[in-house]
Amino acid sequence: MTTLDRARCRLQAHPLALDAALAAGVLVCMVVGSFVTPQGENGVDWGVHRPDPLSLLLITVGAGALVLRRSAPKTVLAVTGTVSLIECVTGDPRAPVAMSAVVALYTVASTTDRATTWRAGLLTMTVLTGAAMLAGPLPWYAQENLAILAWTGIGATAGDAVRSRRAVVQAIRERAERAERTREEEARRRVAEERLRIARDLHDVVAHHIALVNVQAGVVAHVMDKRPDQAKEALAHVREASRSALNELRATVGLLRQSGDPEAPTEPAPGLGGLEDLADTFRNAGLRVEVARADQGTELPAAVDLAAYRIIQEALTNVQKHAGPDAKAEVSVVRVGPNIEVTVLDDGRPDGNEPVASGGGHGLLGMRERVTALRGTLTTGPRYGVGFRVHAILPIKTPTAAASGDPA
Repeated sequence: MTTLDRARCRLQAHPLALDAALAAGVLVCMVVGSFVTPQGENGVDWGVHRPDPLSLLLITVGAGALVLRRSAPKTVLAVTGTVSLIECVTGDPRAPVAMSAVVALYTVASTTDRATTWRAGLLTMTVLTGAAMLAGPLPWYAQENLAILAWTGIGATAGDAVRSRRAVVQAIRERAERAERTREEEARRRVAEERLRIARDLHDVVAHHIALVNVQAGVVAHVMDKRPDQAKEALAHVREASRSALNELRATVGLLRQSGDPEAPTEPAPGLGGLEDLADTFRNAGLRVEVARADQGTELPAAVDLAAYRIIQEALTNVQKHAGPDAKAEVSVVRVGPNIEVTVLDDGRPDGNEPVASGGGHGLLGMRERVTALRGTLTTGPRYGVGFRVHAILPIKTPTAAASGDPA
């Protein structure tokens, strides 16, 4: 901070002292002006004359009133205007008492609105100039009378310009602060959305693969002694499910890396292209899964592709966990107009430990959040008679894809 900036800060911290200094400066200027007068026809030679005591008194009153110009600007204008009017009519017309009225008028213009400035400026200008021309000792066309008209107009104009500039600067500052708050809120919102998305992915990955591991571990425990070959096959499925879970966890957690961290995994996000592999993992765990697709090879946006895959994964996991050992699942993916519809049906019954439709877990909630984020619809609930149904309608054109003009 420079010396000038420090001085400005100190003066702004003590406005009364600043106004007192300004009043003292105006007093000095008016006193000096009252003792010096132009002489000669062309006004080039300057002489010294002694003003009358009334002029000096009016000068002192007008300058002293300026000390309170910030706290009572209109009152100060009235006082300085009154002493200037008295000087114009009865005193020495060359004593610059009107200088205090000009400063007061500038203060009113810089601290009020434009309408008040117009009223105060026109009133002050008209009264002082009219009094000097009509009732003053000098001819109406004297330059001293015209000077009063000019200086009062300058004071009002300068004050209004300063007020306008302050308003513009304040508006710019408010817009900058509002933009900064908006950026911070947007950043917080994006962080919350990303955290929620990662939480959904982690839940889907863990719930799916741990459910498979749990089922295969149960098979191993059941056939270990009597059918070791089948136990080895189940252990192989456990190992494969564990490896897949680790790979997907590594890919998901890799999103949390910072820019200077080691390179994150580059495996593509899962999608409907891996639907058969997903179904095979459940078939290997003993769940009968049938897949039917009628999407005509539709190329889906990455967000829609991932959401459809995760919905099917979570729905099949719920079937594996809740629908009973003899359940059968049917998966269909159909293109219907501008939407892709994903349906997962099962014909099993809940095992009684954790009902499918109870909503106690986060699986159905995660599905609904995914679909809502894409502006789709999700319907879940028991089928008529037996089983459970998950039906999701996902728009092929997401808001992001529509904004960028990507084709469906």
